[in-house]
Amino acid sequence: MTDELTIGIIGAGSFAAFAAEAFLKLAAVKIIAVSDTNEEAGKKLGEQLHAKFYADYKKLLEDADCELIYIATPPFMHFEISKNALLAGKHVICEKPAALKLIEAEELQRLAKELKLLYVVNLMQRYNPLYAVVKKIIDQNIIGNFLHGFFENYASDENLDEQHWFWDEAKSGGIFIEHGVHFFDMFSGWLGKGKVVNAIQLHRENITGKIYDRVQATVLYDKGIVNFYHGFDQPKILDRQEMRLQFERGEITLYEWIPVKMKLHGLFKKEELEILQEWLGPLSICNHNAGSASNKNVKGKFSEIFFDEHLTIAYGNSEEKQSRYQQLVTAMLQDQWNWIKDRRHLRTIDDDNAVESLQMAETATEISQKY
Repeated sequence: MTDELTIGIIGAGSFAAFAAEAFLKLAAVKIIAVSDTNEEAGKKLGEQLHAKFYADYKKLLEDADCELIYIATPPFMHFEISKNALLAGKHVICEKPAALKLIEAEELQRLAKELKLLYVVNLMQRYNPLYAVVKKIIDQNIIGNFLHGFFENYASDENLDEQHWFWDEAKSGGIFIEHGVHFFDMFSGWLGKGKVVNAIQLHRENITGKIYDRVQATVLYDKGIVNFYHGFDQPKILDRQEMRLQFERGEITLYEWIPVKMKLHGLFKKEELEILQEWLGPLSICNHNAGSASNKNVKGKFSEIFFDEHLTIAYGNSEEKQSRYQQLVTAMLQDQWNWIKDRRHLRTIDDDNAVESLQMAETATEISQKY
């Protein structure tokens, strides 16, 4: 194993260019080839990266100098390209979802294990420092046991015209599969395995054919219940996301689909605030509710709750969104490359994440009532 990682990119859209920039933050990474059915886009990205261009991705897979394939095509192509790449002896990092069907993702997982190759889907959310902070808060019961959560995604369709593949379930799999896998996986990391218990899809009115632009699912995780909503029906300027986790003694609110900003509100003991300060640095207290419970003793769930402070703490800012996104992609690649070099390395995400997130998304799609 050399100290250099050579990558071929299949799919030359805007996100492939973004990911390539993130990959190249690692000095020993070399992007040596690009392929896309759109010759103009493929050649343009190839020129930007000083990489070879292949009109046929199968020719790229024959390139002996290429060690890892990064796939950034529309979802309906993921299974075929991933399978052919593995059969060609290449490691694979694929954009989400793994495939359009669970059975296909499971086949890729088995094949990669048989061939002793890397296979992973870029579910980069778990590399976020804020993800790690939330997990610590949950695992150490800083504000009590988890009760309920939600993720609300008020997304834009401004760049998704009526003919875009995103709306075609045969190409995208639908919103749960194309987009929801990120968040099913994220909450699984916090709360344990999840089971989809109900779901709904709503179609857009007054257009030709049926476009399902709003979906909602309820998932029962090991630690509690979470509601997910995704709607793609707003101008870009109104695009926003919010997720909240409710606990016995407070709540965590995260902002943006790549969370960069957090608000933590609750009843804290002095030692818990000291722990938070170790994790976050100096705490930014945006609201101090000193007079709301002067006796520092309240009741909830038929039990007494003792605390020292009733606070709202702010952390992070929205201006970090693009740089944070890039950092997550870079960290994901570094983590996977560490495994390629040493199979004893324990990765943050692996092939199980790809399969389990798709399983939840497929279940949500299959059981959803459509209106």
